[in-house]
Amino acid sequence: MFEDFHGNVEAQRVLAGMIASQRMPQTILLAGPEGIGKATLARRFAAAIVGHAEQIERDDLSLSANLDVIAEREKWTAEKRNEDPILFNTHADFVTFCPEGPLRQLSIPQMRELKARAQYGPLKGPRKVFLIDQIDRANEQAANSLLKTLEEPPPYLIIVATATNAYDLLPTIRSRSVPIYLTPLAKSEMAAFAAEKGLKDVERRVALAAGSPGLAMSLELAVYDKRRAQMLALLGASCGMLPWGDWAKTSEALNASRSEKLENHLKVLYLLLEDLLLIRCEARNATLRNFDIQRELEGLARVITFDWIQKAVRKTDELVDLLRRNIQKGIALDAMVLELRGRVQL
Repeated sequence: MFEDFHGNVEAQRVLAGMIASQRMPQTILLAGPEGIGKATLARRFAAAIVGHAEQIERDDLSLSANLDVIAEREKWTAEKRNEDPILFNTHADFVTFCPEGPLRQLSIPQMRELKARAQYGPLKGPRKVFLIDQIDRANEQAANSLLKTLEEPPPYLIIVATATNAYDLLPTIRSRSVPIYLTPLAKSEMAAFAAEKGLKDVERRVALAAGSPGLAMSLELAVYDKRRAQMLALLGASCGMLPWGDWAKTSEALNASRSEKLENHLKVLYLLLEDLLLIRCEARNATLRNFDIQRELEGLARVITFDWIQKAVRKTDELVDLLRRNIQKGIALDAMVLELRGRVQL
């Protein structure tokens, strides 16, 4: 239904039906796992409404030029970013707002800019579309600022927002949105996607992506493997298999790398903990996300308990909740290792 979009046929059908009937809600929320294609589907939807798909696709945030813009602005001071809120606007009637800065958040100045631009009608047709990518990364003040626009949007404006977890949003934002949930692609769909894109290391990419084509395509395995080795050292030290000194060297290297964000390591840690749980529970017919290091994971699984895994997941959850406070990754991970070492039962 939408060109070059894989999976989630029902979600595509719902959006295509809105366009065909010309009965479109003014706020649509696309929710689903990272890399599932939420922003891509939003751009396809917008192109069907306002036209000029080639212009809209220039605002794809995964394009290297746009990634460079976001990375460069991260070096700016907060004051400078607030004076010049980031947005992408190649098509006159399509605007993309996205998180930025060291904490990757949507800011109050961005939402104020959205409100200001909403007051001006479309230039090339009857409608204009705003994409708010990762709206669940808006802080409370920014979310409250957005509410004013959602409560009384002009008749020509359609807002499409994306979120990994819709329940991270303010209830008032959810209540003003029509939700459409995207689900992971089946293995057959992922295989077809990988074949079409000519991806290498397909088996590993498909396992790690878990049904998210965007992740399968963007995954840099060499970078992932380096982060995984660091998180394996964390787990080894946390359960007593490795001495503290080994972890201290890894922690020192992590601290020295300013470009490496704690969030990326925690994503890897979740995958390792998921695999350990599957091994520990002897789950049959389960495919490990990190199947290439199964023996190493089995060694870890022999010295930990289900209760220990549960505590490790909770500690990881706590660190995720603290990410927006710009915590120091080395100190945070050291504290996690120390706490889990005190709970291990050999």
